[in-house]
Amino acid sequence: MTIALTAAVSAAAGALAVSWRLTRPQQVVANYHRWFHRNGATTYNNTRWLGVETQKCPLDTWIFQELLFEVKPDVMVETGTYKGGSSFYYASLMDLLRRGRVLTVDIEDYPGKPQHERITFFLGSSTSPEIFARLRAAIAPGERVMVTLDSDHHAAHVGEELKLYSELVTPGSYLIVEDTHFNGRPILPKFGPGPFEAVEAFLRTHPDFERDRSREKFGMTFNPGGWLKRVR
Repeated sequence: MTIALTAAVSAAAGALAVSWRLTRPQQVVANYHRWFHRNGATTYNNTRWLGVETQKCPLDTWIFQELLFEVKPDVMVETGTYKGGSSFYYASLMDLLRRGRVLTVDIEDYPGKPQHERITFFLGSSTSPEIFARLRAAIAPGERVMVTLDSDHHAAHVGEELKLYSELVTPGSYLIVEDTHFNGRPILPKFGPGPFEAVEAFLRTHPDFERDRSREKFGMTFNPGGWLKRVR
């Protein structure tokens, strides 16, 4: 093969690759999403806020920042504390906004969680009647509330959380169901019914909530179809 022919073939292959990326952007995003998850040790498991592990997609943390600024909640309720990185992130943003506090719950008490005056930790199951009663009692009448669900990702558990915690969300605020990308959307195709399926069932009986697809503007999100706005 001559040098000229080789160059022509290479140019044609490059043009074809560019054309494929331009005409199939969702497939490109899905492929990148799967790569990001497969390489968790250097991507989402290696993502920190001020040194604390968050296990979040950075694109999603930016969306949370926008939501906190827009809604300015008095309370952010989080299920699934893990090591406290996301709670610490929300509290840091609330420092900048000069308002708000975080109520976060987990069944495990990981050592070394960041301490912050805006964060209150609860130990127990998010669906426990006792735990939920304590969380609800920590919210004063009239306070603006946002909720994010990030604990056990099986559909039955998420469904129970949705029933409980949706009532805390104030109109105009958000209920974020995290990791709806499970069960092949596009990762972990063998996971089985998870957060996405729980959201589908929830929305069929809760017309006061709607998906806000504008929160997926960066293409890749761990929460596709999981950014729910309470519209009334």
